[in-house]
Amino acid sequence: MWDSMLKYQEQMWQSIGETFVMVGISVGAAVLLGLPLGTLLYFCRKGQLYENRSLSLTLNSIVNIIRSFPFLLLVVALIPVTRFLVGTAIGTVAATVPLSVVAIAYYSRLVEQSLLEVPKGTIEAALSMGASRFELIFKFLYKEARSGLVLGLTASTISFISFSTVMGVVGGGGVGDFAIRYGYQRFETEVMAYAIVVMIVLVQMIQFTGSTAARLLDKR
Repeated sequence: MWDSMLKYQEQMWQSIGETFVMVGISVGAAVLLGLPLGTLLYFCRKGQLYENRSLSLTLNSIVNIIRSFPFLLLVVALIPVTRFLVGTAIGTVAATVPLSVVAIAYYSRLVEQSLLEVPKGTIEAALSMGASRFELIFKFLYKEARSGLVLGLTASTISFISFSTVMGVVGGGGVGDFAIRYGYQRFETEVMAYAIVVMIVLVQMIQFTGSTAARLLDKR
């Protein structure tokens, strides 16, 4: 394996960089769009503060359809959208479009679940103190659910890494594409093992970091 590591060192570092770009952008999309979407899903639920059955049904349907769609088929289906947004359907940047779509839907559901774990007494206490909508969300809901939100983002990030391994079909690159091109297609088992070890180490680092952060944020 050491010979393979030295032989393909440059290609591996490039693949790791491509994976970080894809996952980094999708995580950013999850936080910037998935977090508010999950919050909206929470507030629109039956029995919640801003109950809206029509909006809740629409948003839930969209999220469920995206999450249940086979990812590889979703990548192909979004090619026209990807080409419109970034000017091309091929490459690492183009691969971030379907990844971001999945990231938003995936994390929004985890956000909703985390917020549902916040005791209703917290909301009642916030409203009784005259908290504004902004204060209710950021000073009470997010603060109480911060540990679950971090754990959800950690689990989502690991899933995004898994999704990124198939982005070679649109020239997205990444560690998964490296394993296929330099390992599987060339019948070099050691190269595939090398890529798998890299992925395992990467996932373990993310899981450890996320779990540690969640534990430190959990003040219950």
